[in-house]
Amino acid sequence: MTSSKFRIAALGLALAGASAFAQDAPQQLPAIRLNTGMHVLQVQVAQTAEQRATGLMFRKTMGTNDGMLFVFDEPHQQCFWMKNTLLPLSVAFIGDDGGVVNIDDMKPQTLDSHCSTQPVRFVLEMNVGWFDKRGIKAGSKFQGAPFKK
Repeated sequence: MTSSKFRIAALGLALAGASAFAQDAPQQLPAIRLNTGMHVLQVQVAQTAEQRATGLMFRKTMGTNDGMLFVFDEPHQQCFWMKNTLLPLSVAFIGDDGGVVNIDDMKPQTLDSHCSTQPVRFVLEMNVGWFDKRGIKAGSKFQGAPFKK
């Protein structure tokens, strides 16, 4: 193999390896503050299709009040599953006004579907049991920049 062909092949392998690494590593997204009552959350915001598809996959730990807020352009029934997600999570489906529509617990590395009972634009994932431990249920309200007052 000539020197230039070897460099091209090596570059291709390096790019393929970097791409594979990116697909197996947790994504880090800009975060915002949300609150409900006295509880303050720091949540990363997934707003593109690619960010939403990756979500919290491959993450091994998450802080107590950390989570991820998924933002969609239009209200629809949103459904989530946990392929490649290592942490057990609770998911809250949230309306434009910050009101919780429904909450569900999700088991790691499953393809079980967890859906909103009404069309929503926001979905919030937290460590499993986070909502229940704080008495947050359907009808509870979140405040923060994404929600209409």
